[in-house]
Amino acid sequence: MEQAGPRSVHGSVGTGVPDMRTGAVRVPQQLGAADVDRERGTAARGGAGAQMRSGDGAGTGAGGEARGEHTHSEVPIPGPRFTGERPVIQRASVRGQILDALRTALVTGELAPGEVYSAPVLAERFGVSATPVREAMQQLALEGAVEVAPNRGFRIVERGARELAELAEIRALIEVPVMLRLARTVSAACWAELRPLAEATVRAASSGCRATYAESDRAFHHALLALAGNTQLVRMADDLHRRAQWPLVGAPASRGRADLIADAAEHTALLEALIAQDLPVVRSLVGEHFAGAC
Repeated sequence: MEQAGPRSVHGSVGTGVPDMRTGAVRVPQQLGAADVDRERGTAARGGAGAQMRSGDGAGTGAGGEARGEHTHSEVPIPGPRFTGERPVIQRASVRGQILDALRTALVTGELAPGEVYSAPVLAERFGVSATPVREAMQQLALEGAVEVAPNRGFRIVERGARELAELAEIRALIEVPVMLRLARTVSAACWAELRPLAEATVRAASSGCRATYAESDRAFHHALLALAGNTQLVRMADDLHRRAQWPLVGAPASRGRADLIADAAEHTALLEALIAQDLPVVRSLVGEHFAGAC
């Protein structure tokens, strides 16, 4: 059986992830065949029809009973950000929400490099079955964030400054030529439309929350590269960017607020250089921005 690692994973205030210290995330109860018949009867009498949504990988067996994951009608998650209350995770998207929560925990350092975490224990803290947690961890393994620890769980990959430098070099090789091409071809008005995203990174940096800043940072860079019209390029760049945001082994869990603000200021400066078609400044800012990212 898998054993729990020595650390717990917490939801972060302002990040929209479940709190794994204080309570389970409730999954609405599965509807059986009798419940389905009762719902259909209500709809036939003029009531609002109830829609049934199945969970990830859920199948339906004889008699209408669900096999595998739970099936239920969706309930909206209260609020865009976690505020201390226990949110209700929608079963139809539970795997994606667990994956987002674990990615946030990676960025903040709550999933510590070198530590081993058990899917069943994490699942208990989330209040779900181990299946979506294990699937999310397997996705993180494909992304290079974790590795399987046989009979124990998943170990968070340890990485150092050399890997970060390599990621910065690859990002520069891919994105600098694209940004220079876009600087020559995209209109100033089009670049100006991205100002709200650049300003959002400044606000996120001012909050001092690494997870919030990481999300807004990726959104800004994604929007820049999306103007190239190359889906594969954007997907590859997103993956490299996400990897660059994982903390280094032995490093502080997060950068200081001043560092985040300085990083966000480079977004605004880059946007102004793109609007002005100042290619030398664009080249310099993009390269320096990647080198300083962590």
